[in-house]
Amino acid sequence: MQQVLSSDIRNQQITTDDPVYTEIHEFAAKNFKQIDVLNTAVHTADEVRAIVSNIIGEDVDPSTTLLPPVLMDFGYHLSLGKDVFINRGVVLVDLGGITIEDHVLIGPHAALLTVNHPLDPKHRRGLIVKAITIKRNAWIGANATILQGVTVGENSVVAAGATVTRDVPDNTVVAGVPAKVIKTI
Repeated sequence: MQQVLSSDIRNQQITTDDPVYTEIHEFAAKNFKQIDVLNTAVHTADEVRAIVSNIIGEDVDPSTTLLPPVLMDFGYHLSLGKDVFINRGVVLVDLGGITIEDHVLIGPHAALLTVNHPLDPKHRRGLIVKAITIKRNAWIGANATILQGVTVGENSVVAAGATVTRDVPDNTVVAGVPAKVIKTI
């Protein structure tokens, strides 16, 4: 995962007065055009990987498949492993850092959200960013939501429609809102 900002913002609270706040928006704007190109035309799998590689600043392995539209807000803090499959309509709010390890499956319209806002109304436009990690061979079901700071364990399954608010242990299935362990595999 590349560092493009003047400071590492992962796992931080950023106020609107912080100089990096403006910098975040400037860097994100650089990717908006590429993200639009990715999502508004038909591309071969190789073209999709090339566009995403350009957006995230690292090569996407040829074994990885992304089906557009793939919605990203930042792009620079996304790391994709090998043999990853990301289905249509996935939302990757990656400002806080998203690491997707090898052999991960992500169902349609899942959302990985590394950004939140302070509860205090005076500071609500600020950002609270925390990384998400999806460990090897995990499966994120359709319409699942993974919130900031969460690690989904190796071989684990997040059921369709689940909202994950805390870490998921290895080799488990979680479901519900908020997600709870329902099975060990």
